[in-house]
Amino acid sequence: MTDQPLVLGIETSCDETGIGIVRGRTLLSNTIASSMDEHARYGGVVPEVAARAHLEEMQPAIERALAEAQVRLEDLDAVAVTSGPGLAGALMVGIGAAKGLAVSLGKPLYAVNHLVGHIAADILTPDSVPLEYPTIALLVSGGHTSLLHVRDLTTDVELLGETVDDAAGEAFDKVARILGLPYPGGPEIDRAAVGGDPAAIRFPRGLSRASDLEKHRYDFSFSGLKTAVARWIEREQAAGSEIPVADVAASFREAVVDVLVTKALAACADRGVPRLLLGGGVIANRRLREVALARAAEAGVTVRIPPLSLCTDNGAMIAGLAAELIASGRRPSTLAFGADSTLPVTEIQVAEDAGAAVNAPVVAGIEVG
Repeated sequence: MTDQPLVLGIETSCDETGIGIVRGRTLLSNTIASSMDEHARYGGVVPEVAARAHLEEMQPAIERALAEAQVRLEDLDAVAVTSGPGLAGALMVGIGAAKGLAVSLGKPLYAVNHLVGHIAADILTPDSVPLEYPTIALLVSGGHTSLLHVRDLTTDVELLGETVDDAAGEAFDKVARILGLPYPGGPEIDRAAVGGDPAAIRFPRGLSRASDLEKHRYDFSFSGLKTAVARWIEREQAAGSEIPVADVAASFREAVVDVLVTKALAACADRGVPRLLLGGGVIANRRLREVALARAAEAGVTVRIPPLSLCTDNGAMIAGLAAELIASGRRPSTLAFGADSTLPVTEIQVAEDAGAAVNAPVVAGIEVG
């Protein structure tokens, strides 16, 4: 296999069927089929609906990705897939498709970690300076809020902290619902906050008190913030006051952003790492990017943000991570893995075949050639 392997990646951890194709660090296709509209009627992601949508979209999405990349399945050097974390039923669809492709084509299969994939998205940015190590990574999405210390993308990722209840994206969705705004809540809160005063209401900053920081210095909690917003609105309505939606949205968003940026920069300072990588769908939030860039500059920390199209869940980041694993000499995965909804971030690749020759083609989990 070349040092610029042609890899197809499959990502189905939540509600987006992502198929990506890369050649080494060069992005050839980033095809995404989202079932978000189907979930909007329920106000959140329904796992069974997501899994069925993946089944329906898998083959068409693969065909579109191949056409965009102008390659054939036979041209591939490897197949990659998200093993976890994520919704178990949704993950199973992608894993089944990836195993079927790998076996039928006689290609190596790499089962990788969804969260580490978000970090790998950065290496697919054209004409960018290569990612330096170590770096602190803040990943913020609908289902995950994680702070990581990345010493090496393929071998050494440490979890510093994560959400203990609602992820930031979930909090946006729930507060949007409280304010009568549509799903998904992130972009709706952003729009509603235009013209609002972020200092109008001092909402709580979860796990930020001195007593909390002793045990949860890098952990996040947004459930209490969501409740605080609901109680504030209830009091105002009981008093007969009109709800200032723009101020509430701006103040809530500011509380979330403040906690995220403060803890991320604290990790940079504590670990002596002047680099911060932002990833995940919530990074599309304009205010989060603004505050992170401004406060990081004051702290002497360099911030990297992949293109927004690579921040949301996508197959390209999975393919990119697998390409890095291949380039570093990692062996392919066996077929002895399944969906792991709680896969720890320290497991960058799962089910690596310790007995296989590096870069040997694989059929049904058995080395050939």
